[in-house]
Amino acid sequence: MTLAEFAQALRRREITSRELTETALRRTRELDPELNAFVLIDDEGARAAARTADEELAAGIDRGPLHGIPVAVKDLIDMAGLPTSCGSATAFGGPAPEDAEAVRRLRDAGAVIVGKTTLHEFAYGATGDRSFHGASRNPNDPGRMSGGSSGGSAVAVAAGMTPLTLGTDTAGSVRVPAALCGAVGFKPAYDAVSSAGVYPLAPSLDHVGLFAATSEDALIGYQALSDRPVISPAAVDDRIAVGWIPPESIAVTDRRIEEVTRRLVGRAFDTEVVERFSKWELFDVLSTIQGREAFQVHEHHLAADEDLIDPEVLARLHKGREISDRLYAEADEARRELRAMVDELLSVYDVLALPTVPIVAPPVGDRIFSVDGTDLEVRRALLSLTSPWNLTGSPAISVPAGRLDGLPIAVQLVTAPGNEGLLFAAARALETTRHPAE
Repeated sequence: MTLAEFAQALRRREITSRELTETALRRTRELDPELNAFVLIDDEGARAAARTADEELAAGIDRGPLHGIPVAVKDLIDMAGLPTSCGSATAFGGPAPEDAEAVRRLRDAGAVIVGKTTLHEFAYGATGDRSFHGASRNPNDPGRMSGGSSGGSAVAVAAGMTPLTLGTDTAGSVRVPAALCGAVGFKPAYDAVSSAGVYPLAPSLDHVGLFAATSEDALIGYQALSDRPVISPAAVDDRIAVGWIPPESIAVTDRRIEEVTRRLVGRAFDTEVVERFSKWELFDVLSTIQGREAFQVHEHHLAADEDLIDPEVLARLHKGREISDRLYAEADEARRELRAMVDELLSVYDVLALPTVPIVAPPVGDRIFSVDGTDLEVRRALLSLTSPWNLTGSPAISVPAGRLDGLPIAVQLVTAPGNEGLLFAAARALETTRHPAE
């Protein structure tokens, strides 16, 4: 059942929040030893919240479609009374004194938070296999990466532990694991969801996002987290102008992924090909901005706890130390030029479309992945098609598009801030096209 279906069943008194919560806790306990989606399971807090949700619904108090629904939160988002580790052995202090704003909104909406999910250390990695708490693992094949950095949140949804989870996305950290695990992953527009109480990585790129099983469920979650209005997807005209971005114009892509995703988009929409990205070294621009800002955020950890940081994450932080003011300024100027170009495109097209990730999930621990005889650096490949939309701050959603070699692949849709209703309508059209009987 989807989140929306659970919400309806709760209001028909066919199920209680306590039953939903016990099922979520039981399924998490059963699956987590293999998948490692969670760093902390809050049985006591979840059961208390579920009791309250049932009592309120019985009394006629209805906080909305999240009321009584089990959810989970990435472990760099503060929950009052619980530690926030950021996937690291370095010192982060004691329990959080108060909820992050996103957590407060979930609670106000009546959601039942069952625990905190695994992430790549400091949220600084796309693979999801470098964490003090161990690697989160792909539920389709536990020998494969979940993706990162919000890997545990993606795994929790894809494995059916909870119907909604929170993550963060600085270069693709929601959309990449959503694509690799087979969930919907939504990155709202920059600042559309408050980052108060969320430990930063690169503040000018960080977004709070979410995972769900369907685009409808993702929209329900987003509406609880943001005050920005969204036109109902049902009210959107069927004629959505879609521009297809050939992924090879940005990065090397498995031709089979391009074929499957392009075919799905072509079945759902009339599309035009957009050839505007080939001159951009977008990942290098992203890496310069992210690297400089991440070093500044974590400089105190380098001074105090360097020996406790994962060597791969540590190397990235040291590299960020070397980025000069001049290089950062040049990258920031390139970002402004990219934003102007994308704004122009989104004045012509309602939505831009391309694959979310150019490869399927690599094996856990691998750092080189071969595509059509070309060896790719895994982190760069995973983030190559998602990171441009952190530079622009655009709303973007990853929607499952099928399977290749038994592993999920996905389409990414991008729009302008304020056009989220169109984005969710387009996502729903893809889901309906792929599953016409549903």
